[in-house]
Amino acid sequence: MLNVFGMRMPDQLQSTHTFNSDKTIRMRRAPLADGKPAISQDHDILPAIAGGAPVRPPTNRLVFGAPVLGEEEIASVVECIRSNWIGLGARVERFEQEFASYKGAPYALAVSSGTAAIHLALAALGIGAGDEVIAPAMTFCSTIHPIVHTGATPVLVDCCRDTFNIDPEQIESRITPRTKAILAVHMCGRCCEMGPILDIARRRQLRVIEDCAHAIEATYKGSAAGLMGDAGCFSFYPTKNITTGDGGMVITRDPELFQRAKVLSLHGMTADAWSRFVGGPSGYEVIDAGFKYNMTDLAAALGLPQLARIEQHWRQREQVWSQYDEQLKGLPLFLPPSNEPDSRHAYHLYTPLLMLEELCVGREKIIAALAAENIGVGIHYVPVHQHPYYRRQFGFVDSDFPNAAFVGERTLSLPLSPAMSEQDVADVVTALTRVCRYYAASA
Repeated sequence: MLNVFGMRMPDQLQSTHTFNSDKTIRMRRAPLADGKPAISQDHDILPAIAGGAPVRPPTNRLVFGAPVLGEEEIASVVECIRSNWIGLGARVERFEQEFASYKGAPYALAVSSGTAAIHLALAALGIGAGDEVIAPAMTFCSTIHPIVHTGATPVLVDCCRDTFNIDPEQIESRITPRTKAILAVHMCGRCCEMGPILDIARRRQLRVIEDCAHAIEATYKGSAAGLMGDAGCFSFYPTKNITTGDGGMVITRDPELFQRAKVLSLHGMTADAWSRFVGGPSGYEVIDAGFKYNMTDLAAALGLPQLARIEQHWRQREQVWSQYDEQLKGLPLFLPPSNEPDSRHAYHLYTPLLMLEELCVGREKIIAALAAENIGVGIHYVPVHQHPYYRRQFGFVDSDFPNAAFVGERTLSLPLSPAMSEQDVADVVTALTRVCRYYAASA
């Protein structure tokens, strides 16, 4: 049986879907000319999952989220190793200083992960047992786990369906006398609507923490992501716009919060080994039960060369984003909304939503079909409230977060990297078009 595009459907789908062969569309392959990338127009051929030839060979698989590392990063790491100082030291200090300069932040603390950054920010603000923290349902669990680790209770709020960001209009109804903070996540590189969020926080005397894991380069109406609330937390996980292998950063305008987080990041000690080595205090005191959350020089050595190229890489990802916007029109996808003219998108994740009503299979089948074309994709995210631990521990249900549930079922993250060529983008478009047309539902 053929679908509306004249393509033969899998046997297991033929008994439940009727297709009109009169609507068959036949196209021929566009040749590669004048150095332009070839976007296949032969969309009626079978996708690889159904026996067709894959868009890319297995030896040239397009890996989702691969870091962009080169000789500068290798040389920087080797130099660090040869220095015989690979722990917390001068390179971490330099990374903190240069990151703070880029963000316009008075204070920056490099740590071992973005999760550690959030935990430190919460702890430094005194969040603990008996408190509640407002947070989005649409995020990764690493945003919510630190709330639990402090002993506080996460109170989830639904997202906006188009931006995936927390819906400010739903925050106030979730506030109770126990609420102490709002944790806002800038999803995919687009800042939350911070104006109303900050207004609520001021009126209700709440602290604000920004999860900027996706938003290093982002701004909201001229204000840098991470500097609008009390603390901004960043991640340098391998898939992020800058990677240190794993790592994070806390930035703030508050000197007391910074000093408190710094002490807590290294066992609650008053002095680290590097400061003692370079002539600082010969000893130390432990003044709190802190954590082992510091960054190492080895990690900072990997990140420093990337920080120098951050704007160049941002422009390259912006180009890939624009190409997707133009070339994916007409597919059964809700494309990401345009960026606000007075704000800056970090272009971290390109996340169309599948129009499942126009497809005869779910997302997992689409992902499997793209994998057969040797195109890697991601899912950002399965909403927090749908994970077994959070359902069991806090009684979260889908009906409380309909937008997050809608997004979580349909979201798909396409490769987005400064290393991608126009042909790489064309291959993603060809593969996604071929797969969507093959699995198109009957009209």
